[in-house]
Amino acid sequence: MEEKHVVGQVMITQEEIFSRAKEIGTQISKDYAGETVLLIGILKGAVLWLADVIKNITIDTEIDFMAVSSYGEATKSSGVVRILKDLDRSIEDRHVIVVEDIIDSGITLNYLRGYLKARGPKSIKFCTLLDKPTGRRTEFKADYVGFEVEDKFIVGYGLDYDQRYRNLPYISFLD
Repeated sequence: MEEKHVVGQVMITQEEIFSRAKEIGTQISKDYAGETVLLIGILKGAVLWLADVIKNITIDTEIDFMAVSSYGEATKSSGVVRILKDLDRSIEDRHVIVVEDIIDSGITLNYLRGYLKARGPKSIKFCTLLDKPTGRRTEFKADYVGFEVEDKFIVGYGLDYDQRYRNLPYISFLD
């Protein structure tokens, strides 16, 4: 029998997300004035957040994507990171900002930081829509954070449970 999940109340509205994306896009534009940045979106969850942030960046910007998994169909990270899709271009001597949907355990992004640093970028920073510090299993701090959230299984606005709920226009959680 299939386990039944119910979506809880709205935690963060679409309007709040748009507002925070504008603030972060403006900050990235200031931080990299006169430079070109490469935003690397982590598929699939970060797509909506990446789109909102990039619309608010006023400097030259390029995008690429990676698909990384440490969850599968579970609600807790397995701790095993797998690269499902790698970058299409070189990041050597480039300013890179990795855009993620949520930082939970920190294991995936900590792994990714080392993986990408080995390719010789000029700089590497991390931008996340959501940060769940109570879920940390390893030290990790993002450079640009949309919102801090409590320790619940978050869905909506690109975040899923077994590929469901990504299309919610707000951030919620499974009850």
